[in-house]
Amino acid sequence: MTPFHGSYAPEDVTFLLKPAAVALTDVAEKEALIQSGARHYSEMLSEERLPDARYLALYEAALARNAGRLKADIAALAEAIIARPETAKSCTIVSLARAGTPIGVLLRRALAERGIDVAHYSVSIIRGRGIDRVALAQIAAARGTADAVFVDGWTGKGAITQELEQSLADGSTGFAPFLAVVADPAGCASLAATTEDYLIPSGILGAIASGLVSRSVLSAELVGEGEFHACRHLTEHAHADRSRAFVAAVEAAAPSDASHPGWSPQAAAASRAASTALVESLMAEFAVTNVNRIKPGIAEATRAVLRRLPEAVFVRDRGDAEVAHLLHLAAQSRVPVEQRELGNYRAVTLIAKAGDAE
Repeated sequence: MTPFHGSYAPEDVTFLLKPAAVALTDVAEKEALIQSGARHYSEMLSEERLPDARYLALYEAALARNAGRLKADIAALAEAIIARPETAKSCTIVSLARAGTPIGVLLRRALAERGIDVAHYSVSIIRGRGIDRVALAQIAAARGTADAVFVDGWTGKGAITQELEQSLADGSTGFAPFLAVVADPAGCASLAATTEDYLIPSGILGAIASGLVSRSVLSAELVGEGEFHACRHLTEHAHADRSRAFVAAVEAAAPSDASHPGWSPQAAAASRAASTALVESLMAEFAVTNVNRIKPGIAEATRAVLRRLPEAVFVRDRGDAEVAHLLHLAAQSRVPVEQRELGNYRAVTLIAKAGDAE
């Protein structure tokens, strides 16, 4: 299979994905099919529109505000990875496409600067379907499995962490489910820089901050035996691409020395308990029977408004600059916004119930 780097420099990442012509599905139709169980979410994509000028301005403001913090958090992750015996001299970054990809690019560079033998692959993992084992087999053949670190941007409520653990549980791949993220408000990563839910700018832009790659797609029509999970390569958005510019902005920023909540196994355990309690309380209050309708965390809440049919958006503080972009999207889509206590999270989106689906 031909090496595929999206819009990144070849040395920064190799996507183990199959670019394909994926038919697009209307958002409302997709929502009904997902919630009725007629189709799995991974079988469909909706059109990914470019953000408007106001949203881009809010992104730029977030980047100016948080680039230094993200740079410091990437450095902290790099140092923690080097401190592990398994990854003290070499590290194979396996980022989870696509939210993990920009973080993987930054982490690869940080490790390379520190003299580590590092390679970065980005692979598909799909809730309910597992990780791409064809991709993992290729990584194992090229680099082995001992020094692999799975990388994502953040944890929402822990669904992908659980999927990673279940996918690797039988030991047949040789990979351990060691997951490093920047922000771990769900408290379920193996390693993180913080338990705080803060705005990682790449997380609110989609393809144009992730190498012009769509969310991964897995269907029998697109993915044959021995092939990687599929994606769309959104070359039509090349004029608006900010993938390399995002990485450059973070690297050019002065590392933040402001005090922020850190991460430890103890802090993660407390966050995990708080996250579970919040999700359960929201499900009870709004009579939600499908936990997948609850999307906690700034990035997850944002993506739900962009890609799904939201019923409501909850924010901890309407005046918080970290959620300004989300208020803009909600206003555009006429989604009600309610300010309420959310514990460890700054925002949560509640997906609307589609028809008679549970």
